[in-house]
Amino acid sequence: MSRNTCLVLFNHGSPSALGEMGPAGSLSSPAPLCILCLPGGLPHPKGMVPEKLPAWLQSYAEKISSLGAFGGKLANHVLVNEYLPGQGIMPHEDGPLYFPTVTTISLGSHTLLDFYHPVSRGQHADSEQVPAPQTEEQRHFLSLLLEPRSLLVLQEDMYVRYLHGIQPTTTDTVTEKVANVAACNTALGDELLRGTRVSLTIRHVPKVLKTAIFLGKGK
Repeated sequence: MSRNTCLVLFNHGSPSALGEMGPAGSLSSPAPLCILCLPGGLPHPKGMVPEKLPAWLQSYAEKISSLGAFGGKLANHVLVNEYLPGQGIMPHEDGPLYFPTVTTISLGSHTLLDFYHPVSRGQHADSEQVPAPQTEEQRHFLSLLLEPRSLLVLQEDMYVRYLHGIQPTTTDTVTEKVANVAACNTALGDELLRGTRVSLTIRHVPKVLKTAIFLGKGK
């Protein structure tokens, strides 16, 4: 793939190509935007203490890993978030604790994932530093429509160079900035009402500690 890699795979049928996404009622919603579970362990700069993934999540981690998304490594961390209509997440980067690829399964509602240039300073040919666009709107250059039952694979420059986020809105308008509109069941100008969305963010954490070392039982 190119250095600007962002792959979106869609399956609109039933059942999903990845199978059903877990037992009914296995996800609760105690908070508007909440981490429903953090299987695999808690990432830390010194290394993640591994925890066993639930069987239903392990199967999806293995299926996504078989696509080669993590360079031959097996996904070992899943973050499950719930977004209610009107909720989002500010532009951010996921940081260096993970293998530079993130995969996300969207369940329930669609969402628009927006991409932004980082806040920085531009440079003229004569090396004179000039302010680059600093507003969020000016830095926004691309969006992806993540439809229900879709799989997003985000890596390389799209992962390490740019920021990504979700606007806190109840309605999304499909504009020319939506790069994958031709692959979706929608058209330019459509207004899409958000419902409740659950995202499964599946990643590989390269640095994993042995539990015994973490507990001070070994060196």
